[in-house]
Amino acid sequence: MSEIIDDRITHYLNSLRGEVDPLMAEMESFAKERKIPILEWQTADFIEQLILINKPKKVLEVGTAIGYTTIRIAKMLQPGASIETIELSKDNIPLARENFIKAGLEEKIALHEGNALSIIPDLSKDYDIIFLDADKEDYMEYYNQLADKLRVGGILLIDNLLWHGYVVEQEVKENYKASTRVVMELNKIILRDERFKSTILTIGDGLGMCIKL
Repeated sequence: MSEIIDDRITHYLNSLRGEVDPLMAEMESFAKERKIPILEWQTADFIEQLILINKPKKVLEVGTAIGYTTIRIAKMLQPGASIETIELSKDNIPLARENFIKAGLEEKIALHEGNALSIIPDLSKDYDIIFLDADKEDYMEYYNQLADKLRVGGILLIDNLLWHGYVVEQEVKENYKASTRVVMELNKIILRDERFKSTILTIGDGLGMCIKL
């Protein structure tokens, strides 16, 4: 199972999409050609709306890739606000930095290079919004670390919680089994964690939204 939404609905929504920023279109094409996972545009649209509504001062992203979501968030930030983002891939880091410069947003973005599980403990504890879109097999550890980095009333967003539909499949590809188990377990935990008011939205590949109480 590769899609969680009927293809007809996907095609319909794509037909309604307005004019795309040239850099975003370029990055979407590049990611598709190179098979680099980036956020689905509908999910990015939704996150942009959250940024506009909440007007966060401090945002943290775990999993930069080529900087697609980073840029879309940074463009929505108010003057004086900023986003920190963490990326491990030595291949993706220079691409992300180049894209930040192309977007003219490098002053709003701080890129941390390295393993997020080692970097997160040293970060501050008052982020307004945190977005997690990194290695799924480490999602549980990320969640445990990030929960303490969010201010009360802040929002933790977690992508891929429906994991290409594998969460409801009887047979899962071998290379997806471990990640699917982690995602399924995390889904149970976030909906029961009394520190948050959480839901899983059927946007893109499934987006968790956890508001810290």
